[in-house]
Amino acid sequence: MRGRMRNPLTKLNIKQQLILIFLAMAFPVFLLHWYSNGKAEQIMKRNVTNVYVELNKQNQTLIGRDIDTVHRIMTTIIQNPVTQQMKYQENSVYKRVRKYTALDAMLSAYSTGESDGQAINYSLYVYDPDRAYFFAPQIPFNQSGVYFFSDNTRPEWFDEALKIKGRGYLKVIDQQTLIGPQKTLAYIRAVNTIADGKDVIGVLVATNMNEKIASTFESVSLPDGEIYYTDAEHTVLTSNTMKIGSKLELPDFKWEEGSGVDTIGYVAADFIYVMNYSRPQQQLIYKIPVKALLQQQNELKRIIQLITVMYAVSAFVLLMYFWRSLLTPLQKLAMFVRSYVPGKIVPQTPGKGRSDEVGVLIASVYDMAGRLNSLIRDQYQQEIKQKEAQLQILYAQINPHLLYNTLESIYWKSALEGKTESAEMIKELSKLMRISLSKGRELITFGEELEHAGAYVRLQQKRYEYSFQLEWKVDEAVKQCLIPKITLQPLIENAIIHGVRHMDEDGKIIVSASIIDQRFCVTVEDNGYKEVDYERIRRTLEQEGPTKSGYGIRNIHQRLRLHFGRQYGLGYREGEHGGTVVTVMMPVVRPEEPELIRE
Repeated sequence: MRGRMRNPLTKLNIKQQLILIFLAMAFPVFLLHWYSNGKAEQIMKRNVTNVYVELNKQNQTLIGRDIDTVHRIMTTIIQNPVTQQMKYQENSVYKRVRKYTALDAMLSAYSTGESDGQAINYSLYVYDPDRAYFFAPQIPFNQSGVYFFSDNTRPEWFDEALKIKGRGYLKVIDQQTLIGPQKTLAYIRAVNTIADGKDVIGVLVATNMNEKIASTFESVSLPDGEIYYTDAEHTVLTSNTMKIGSKLELPDFKWEEGSGVDTIGYVAADFIYVMNYSRPQQQLIYKIPVKALLQQQNELKRIIQLITVMYAVSAFVLLMYFWRSLLTPLQKLAMFVRSYVPGKIVPQTPGKGRSDEVGVLIASVYDMAGRLNSLIRDQYQQEIKQKEAQLQILYAQINPHLLYNTLESIYWKSALEGKTESAEMIKELSKLMRISLSKGRELITFGEELEHAGAYVRLQQKRYEYSFQLEWKVDEAVKQCLIPKITLQPLIENAIIHGVRHMDEDGKIIVSASIIDQRFCVTVEDNGYKEVDYERIRRTLEQEGPTKSGYGIRNIHQRLRLHFGRQYGLGYREGEHGGTVVTVMMPVVRPEEPELIRE
């Protein structure tokens, strides 16, 4: 029975056991912290929402008072005899002018009668198909006054106002100004005769209502909040943030009309919405960011976080002893294993005084590393010899000595016979072969390599009558740097064949060379238009065995690595404006510094 009672923690490693213990101690604290924060947020959201519901009701009352004031002023204007006289048609132009002047002056007086700086502009629109009031302005450039219109200039809201028979309503309209139409919130009401209420005089319009209603928002303090006054279709009538006439997007929620509740609060993920439905055709909406509200409970959160941190620190101190005595030596051992390179000198074995399992493990790993160094030393020397043999084979493939001597003879014969162009081509080819031989040197100066590449380009241009452009951007300081011979020529050849061969004068090849971050960098860039498979090129460069294509660039890539190490070689990428950019990266090696070349 005792053999069956095994500790389940023994199935875990030491680090996992310590982490599990720490989590068991820290989890209740973090759970309490999470629950407290969540509960505090809920309480704050609920209380703040209730406060803003009451504030919204008061704000809606103020807005209703302003609208009722405008309605009463309109009633006064409608009942004024000056307005009612517009029903009667006068034959005399003089009398019509007097009626128009008196009514226009009265409307202007009411429009400038506000004392709080948010004046409401009153305008009367009268249907005048016979142009009896031809002397009056047809376009309402002023913000108040009397305006006459015909069928062609009939406002779209005129008939709508007549249908509701004297009841006022809010609507966003386009008001004509000197700089063009501008949207404004208007309170619109039809003007009928007092005698029977059937004859229509016109439509009375009070504009600038959006500014009047928006002035009531100034007394409302919302932390980074937004206030909207909209119609039933959520079209913004006025707001402290959005333009009037735009649509307001609201979350989906249900409000039951006739439920007795005219103001509701809705808490979404990021915002709190407070909406007032006391007026059937208008809604007052508050939109408050939850993030701004939660800033007010930072004090409570800081206290809870302080308690959590103190508890976590206590648990951490308790576990430090186990960590330092067990996991720290194992971590150092893991770092040694990750950084160990076969052939690298193995440092002295740490912790020789330990006789526990950790000490035995560390000593065994260090001893194994030492034995591994001894085993691979012979193999490493053999690989170096094999690479040197491969290097000689690669150079032998592009180093025809006999052809150079023969070309020199042909050049002199052609020159003596007067065939100067052929002689020059043979001379350039001879120069190619001379530099490729380079007296048996495997590395030549970059200046010699430039001479070799230039001879190749001139030979190709004469041979095929190419007209592409070739630009050299070479710092003088790099011409004495050493480079494996015949490196540039194959790259320029690829740029010609696969890039600019058919582009005539539009083709361009740029050869650049400079020292960047203590490295010798050479780039060959063309503006060719053909699509290039750069991933296929990278696979070709890294492939160890023989390949059917890419022999030239793979030859260069392998020679660079054999000379300087695997961190150097060729790189291909797409140019900023198209084309291909090939980069040759190697260390800065000068003739007086041969020790930098890889042995």
